Amino acid sequence: MNATEIPDFPPSLLDVALFYAEAGVDEAIGEQPVDRTVAPPPRPQAKPQPTAAVPPAAAAGPALGSGVQAALAARAPQPVSLTAQAAESAATSAARACNTIAELEAAIRAFDGCGLKATATNTVIARGNPQAPLMIVGEAPGRDEDAQGLPFVGESGQLLDKMLKAIGRDESNVYISNMLFWRPPGNRDPSTEEIVACRPFIERLIELVQPKVLVCTGKFSTATLLGTTQGITRVRGRWHEYAKGDVKVPAMPMLHPAYLLRQPGVKREAWRDMLELAAKLDELGA
Repeated sequence: MNATEIPDFPPSLLDVALFYAEAGVDEAIGEQPVDRTVAPPPRPQAKPQPTAAVPPAAAAGPALGSGVQAALAARAPQPVSLTAQAAESAATSAARACNTIAELEAAIRAFDGCGLKATATNTVIARGNPQAPLMIVGEAPGRDEDAQGLPFVGESGQLLDKMLKAIGRDESNVYISNMLFWRPPGNRDPSTEEIVACRPFIERLIELVQPKVLVCTGKFSTATLLGTTQGITRVRGRWHEYAKGDVKVPAMPMLHPAYLLRQPGVKREAWRDMLELAAKLDELGA
């Protein structure tokens, strides 16, 4: 019989066979067909046997495959996530209770109000010198940052380090962090709820660091910290003021290094911004 020929089964059996084929059934589970429309003969009653103590693990039954375990876990009742307002309130209370950067880092690592934490490998907070006059705040960790637990260590971070080195800056006189402390899956844009949950922590971190100059890289960092609704390409390179609590410092929005990697033609504008930044730091004696 050719592969294209279909046996002359009765219509009902052919429909069943095609259904099984489309459903992915490729083998039988018994040697003989079983008529499920006929009641099975009654089983003989076995004599009760004395029961032995069964360890809890064995009592739970045979080990389930990972796929089955995942399906059962998905169907199990899940904890109710915090609303954006409740997460922001919890983050604000936790952040305000911290008087040192070490305490704040511990509070961030213990915080469960941002759903990104459940899918991230590491909590990514900062790198560099917390006493530095220049603080840079990016957007969110990427794959490399999530793996290493440090911000700006991937390809875009390497470019940022080169840009800073060109104006005489490195980890000894720069402090680098992000708006979010956990990687969004697939490097997607952060949601409003995720930003709201993390904002009290980054604001408190800026307050504890007390930088002389703040740089916001990327649209989310700029919009959140500087309160602007204009796009990053329109506000980059122009001085703003970051004002929160007792902190009032000059702040410059800059293009994110990842954007420069995708659009190398705008590196000229980024270099002009870096020169403006260097001039401001010199002016402030920083």
